[in-house]
Amino acid sequence: MKRIAYTLLYMAAFAAVPAFGQEANTLRVVEGEASRVGDDVLIDLTLDLSDIELGANRTLVYRPLLMKGDSVAELSPIIVNGRTRHIQYQRLERAEDFPNETEVRRKNNTEQTLDYHARLPYRNWMAKSDVVMVTDLCGCGWESLQNDRSTLFPVNLVREPMVPAILYLTPVAEVKVREKSGSAYLDFPVNQTVIRPDYRRNSTELAAINATIQSVEDDPYATITKVSIKGYASPEGSYANNERLAEGRSRALLDYVKGLHDFGDAEFTVEAEPEDWEGLEKRIAESNVADKDQWLAIIRDAEPADLDRKEAKLKQLPTYGQVLRDIYPALRHSDYTVEYHIRSFTTEEAREMLYKDPSKLNLEEMYRVAESYETGTPQYNEVFEIAVRLYPDDPVSNLNAANNAIQTRQPEKARRYLAKAQDGAEKQLAEAALLMLEEKWDEAKAALEAISSSDAKVQEAVKKNLEMIENAR
Repeated sequence: MKRIAYTLLYMAAFAAVPAFGQEANTLRVVEGEASRVGDDVLIDLTLDLSDIELGANRTLVYRPLLMKGDSVAELSPIIVNGRTRHIQYQRLERAEDFPNETEVRRKNNTEQTLDYHARLPYRNWMAKSDVVMVTDLCGCGWESLQNDRSTLFPVNLVREPMVPAILYLTPVAEVKVREKSGSAYLDFPVNQTVIRPDYRRNSTELAAINATIQSVEDDPYATITKVSIKGYASPEGSYANNERLAEGRSRALLDYVKGLHDFGDAEFTVEAEPEDWEGLEKRIAESNVADKDQWLAIIRDAEPADLDRKEAKLKQLPTYGQVLRDIYPALRHSDYTVEYHIRSFTTEEAREMLYKDPSKLNLEEMYRVAESYETGTPQYNEVFEIAVRLYPDDPVSNLNAANNAIQTRQPEKARRYLAKAQDGAEKQLAEAALLMLEEKWDEAKAALEAISSSDAKVQEAVKKNLEMIENAR
């Protein structure tokens, strides 16, 4: 009853829509493709809405169909709404089992395209049929099939698509080293190195450090292996005193966090940069200090080598007080890094983690997850896409993603991945497979014959692809 009620409401809403002239409802097809995957037919359209002019309270319904003679299969409708109708549509309470129509708001006087995808069970009559489009201007549903309809493109599902032989690479299992880092801007009384948590803004800064460490400690899959702290001081005062302060304050911070956390066998390192001249140069260059050029000239001057003398020159500049107030505090900071390892996962654990937190997986674990699915299934394909997103510059992840794109017949995507893929016979095989998809038989044959490898799997794949080329010809 809920579905019937909603359907009546839905059709009534469109029944009041008056017909538009041809110039106002022209929906152009930019690209169209029909393919068979298993027991289903996939319809993919790229539609151009740019010629449609639609009032805010108007709606157009387009009904794609798959037809052959008296056999008709209706695809999910395409609903093009004006602004007000779009808002009303979003507010409708739809039954979960109602057909999954595609709805879009038309923005008049703008170029606008829509990607449309539909899936329906395959029937024998669909092997050679047509994708047609009917414009429903009255909300008549199936009765609108009596309207004029346009054929978008013919469908030919008789020939099975060529699937060249390719070879994936098994990634090497790596130790999963991860890290979290940050900067703390702690305040110390003049010439002191003792941390006072309640001094000025220290409570906030220390809380941020502890939260970073705690987030790793609370991770059941992580073990902290190293904590590094590097302290920086500003050029204010003598270099010798700043050296003492930078090192002492860095060690004080390390002692502080060690007193709050159990790091087990973790390694600790402490470094100090007595005067952060590099940071001063960067911040001055980005500032609007009036005598910026004079500041930069003194900072960059190789002479004097004595940094105290260089600081003395800076003190003579008219804006020294302004810089001391606005820029120097940011130079007094402690950078910290918490390095940790993520434990290895079984295939079942990795399958769950892939959607929970894939950053905890290495490529070898992801590959095992992919291998646990049937080749070519959506789950199988998705694993390689996730892997290359997490490891975008890895040669193995790019080769496997390229192979996956070849299997799903996405040549442009495959080429992008191959540009970063690991060199070798597997990459050459993938490049030849791309030429086969494009039916460049002579180039594909030459590429295959140029592959030199003693690997039996490579030789078998080359042989299989050469046979495909001869059969295709």
